[in-house]
Amino acid sequence: MNEEACLGRTLRQLSVLEPPALEVLVVDGGSSDHTTTIAAVAGATVIRSAVKGRAAQMNAGAARARGELLCFLHADTLVPDDLVAVAARTLADPGVAGAGFVSLMGGDSNTRWLISALNAVKTSLAPLLFRPHLFLRGLRLLFGDQVMVMRRSSFEQCGGFNAELPLLEDGDLCLRLVKLGRIQLIQRVVVSSDRRVRQWGPWKATALYLWIGVLWGLGVSPRRLRHLYPDVR
Repeated sequence: MNEEACLGRTLRQLSVLEPPALEVLVVDGGSSDHTTTIAAVAGATVIRSAVKGRAAQMNAGAARARGELLCFLHADTLVPDDLVAVAARTLADPGVAGAGFVSLMGGDSNTRWLISALNAVKTSLAPLLFRPHLFLRGLRLLFGDQVMVMRRSSFEQCGGFNAELPLLEDGDLCLRLVKLGRIQLIQRVVVSSDRRVRQWGPWKATALYLWIGVLWGLGVSPRRLRHLYPDVR
């Protein structure tokens, strides 16, 4: 999708990781702006996915990646400069199948503290309420803006992202990933854009996030929930 407004800043931050990432892949699903040009100028490897959609694009990136550790990062999310070291240290524990960060949602002039707090709570509370048997096995629900990290072997073993899902493909992956080991919430912060909140308004955004989460937790298909989560780009 069109990410020229956010991608440059994200790639600049990735360029100063210490230690550096083995590679940075940008998977394009048919953008019509300067997304791919920005990625190429920044030195990222641009992959053009034949199928549009986050799940399909992340699967395409994983298929091309050369490293054993995979990191799935949205174009509007900023990470700490020791991301590689933190991911490697976390996944060195063989009991951890995957991990993600605490996500703060913010813009140029403010931080969305309420929504950020709800996002942090849902990681543990949602599986406790809706999948208590998996919660006891170590399930924590991670979503894309939390920056998901895992071993390539684990990703492939659980089948990757379900490309047929229009949203919540990340939570769906967690439900399969936990069969290989626990999912850990890393106590470090990443920052994601509040562009949906700015467009919808904070109260509507909070209500939609909660409503979608509850319905999905009760078993409603993501395909039926898609209309509640329109694209804002």
